[in-house]
Amino acid sequence: MPSENNKPKKNEPGNNGSPQRFQPKVLLVYLVIVAAILTIWFANPSAGTNVKQLTISELVQAVKAGLIAEGDGVMEPEPSYGRDGYVISGEMTNPALAEQVEGGEAAADLPSKLQFSARGRLTEDDFLLVREVLTEKRATTGLQDVLISFLPFLLIIGLLYFLFVRQLKSAGKGAMSFGKSKAKMLTREKGSINFKDVAGCDEAKEEVSEVVDFLKDPKKFQRIGGRIPKGVLMVGPPGTGKTLLAKAVAGEAEVPFFSISGSDFVEMFVGVGAARVRDMFEQGRKNAPCIVFIDEIDAVGRQRGSGVGGGNDEREQTLNSLLVEMDGFDGHEGVIIIAATNRPDVLDNALLRPGRFDRQVTIDLPDLNGRHEILLVHAKKIALSDEVNLEHVARNTPGFSGADLANLLNEGALIAARYNKKAVEMNDIDEARDKISFGRERRRLMDDEDRKIIAFHEAGHALIKGVLDDGHMPVHKVTIIPRGQSLGSTMFMPKKDTLNHSKRRLIDDICCTLGGRAAEEIVLGDITSGASGDISMASRTARHMVCDWGMSELGMVALGESQGGGYLGQSGVSTKNYSEETAQKIDEIVRDLIQGQYQRALKILNDHRHALDVIAESLLEHETIDGKHVLEIIEFGEMRSPIVKRIISADEPDDDEEADGGEPKKVNKEDDGKSGLAGDEAPAPA
Repeated sequence: MPSENNKPKKNEPGNNGSPQRFQPKVLLVYLVIVAAILTIWFANPSAGTNVKQLTISELVQAVKAGLIAEGDGVMEPEPSYGRDGYVISGEMTNPALAEQVEGGEAAADLPSKLQFSARGRLTEDDFLLVREVLTEKRATTGLQDVLISFLPFLLIIGLLYFLFVRQLKSAGKGAMSFGKSKAKMLTREKGSINFKDVAGCDEAKEEVSEVVDFLKDPKKFQRIGGRIPKGVLMVGPPGTGKTLLAKAVAGEAEVPFFSISGSDFVEMFVGVGAARVRDMFEQGRKNAPCIVFIDEIDAVGRQRGSGVGGGNDEREQTLNSLLVEMDGFDGHEGVIIIAATNRPDVLDNALLRPGRFDRQVTIDLPDLNGRHEILLVHAKKIALSDEVNLEHVARNTPGFSGADLANLLNEGALIAARYNKKAVEMNDIDEARDKISFGRERRRLMDDEDRKIIAFHEAGHALIKGVLDDGHMPVHKVTIIPRGQSLGSTMFMPKKDTLNHSKRRLIDDICCTLGGRAAEEIVLGDITSGASGDISMASRTARHMVCDWGMSELGMVALGESQGGGYLGQSGVSTKNYSEETAQKIDEIVRDLIQGQYQRALKILNDHRHALDVIAESLLEHETIDGKHVLEIIEFGEMRSPIVKRIISADEPDDDEEADGGEPKKVNKEDDGKSGLAGDEAPAPA
């Protein structure tokens, strides 16, 4: 057990705290208080009171008359009145009261004393007379006069100074520290993240663990002539665990670990970024061997000369400095750079070459086993019920990243707490998955006509998918309760990770996507704007098949438009690499493909018209049915499994009340054309 004296203090640097800094606001308050005191100190004490102004002659007469007692006044030299000039102030007997007493009259209710002041020159005789009664004050020195004269200017200059210093510190921690690196040195602490806390990316862990092993035992690699990579670039989609893996490296490494973001290099001042890069490597050399982690390196490592009219010169200077420091004429051994980005396509080629970033580690979305391991890691902090099967959850969450899986369990815990449960159950996780993938249920007030349109629209999607699906992506759930931006949803859940898309499945997806519009035409004899999202999705899939994947009579030719990004200096300029005649053929093939699948959807729905009506009636009655109910209706003509509904506790608010304080929302029919009725019916191929 560590002693009390050895415990890290809260505000020590490097211990998850920051040192206490002197606040300029506090000093400003002190300055105001001191200024007020000095003002009162040097001000005329008689200011603001009822003071009787006397001339020098009247003052002399008052002294002769005995109205001013000894010690009741002060004589201060006043150079502005000449060598014999004085400012005299004090207290004297009220002359009116003295006259009444001398005349034998009764004293009126008058003050016995008055404050007086006089200014002017005294003759030698008057000076000797007055000095016997009044106290002569020593004249102020020249330094005091200067201080009194310049005190307001000093206060104003001090105020402006601290205001500017505060701005400079907030911009770069002081004018003299702009070029200092913002890299933070991490220390090993109890409870830090290790490799065992990172799952779903075993290959990436092996790549970075070699760096840690080399730093711990370099002779193991040097014995056979091996050289550790100078840089490791971690590439992957957002949420796959790049930064988490870097934290694990920091927890495993027994060497200094510096962490910095790519945006911390570039400032508004020219040359600051390059200076910070040099200072960062200088710190690394002092602590070599060490690891430096740069998060989001694409903020500073974009291709040089990018954009219209040239790129940001300051950012390019920073990149040039980084290139030289990593592998220039004077290379620095012992400083290993680990960087992370989800945009490797925008990085400069000189940064990616061997000798700088020798190794690129791809951290992709986890597969089935990876998702299961990630769920096991995050489930340690969640109270799960015994019925929860994490392997089943992993199988039903394809395409989820590590961050999505952590959010899934957290949302499940929040839902369970909302229903006053002591542990998270399987239906809580299922509801959390639907909420993340398709949006939360939104109760809206809809009349019978709207509910009927939505029910048959979703029934058309579900029926065609149930007929055509080969078990790869069955129907998971059908609902007419609005979720996200859709008024209804037909949810599919793939049984395995989709790595390739076959032509047959793509055509079936187009047919299923158009099933909602086909059902509206068959049952209602009319069409609505709710199929706008379906039409867009089907058109996008068909155009990919023709232009990108070579699945048409045009052959295996890439006919997609090449889009030039701004980082290539083209500022989004698109070029068409085929003729107008070919473009016309593409439009015809895409239109024929979509129209053919629409006719196919009409035929399937007419052949299974009874099942279509039963599915729609079930949706109108229960609002939500599972995929197994759809298959039962197709096979047996009716639902045979019971509908399992969540039992809402008495103290839980209803969605309508929670959303609008007890008043349900109304359907905005103008939004139907934009959001669509079917929402996420069929995922578009990547």
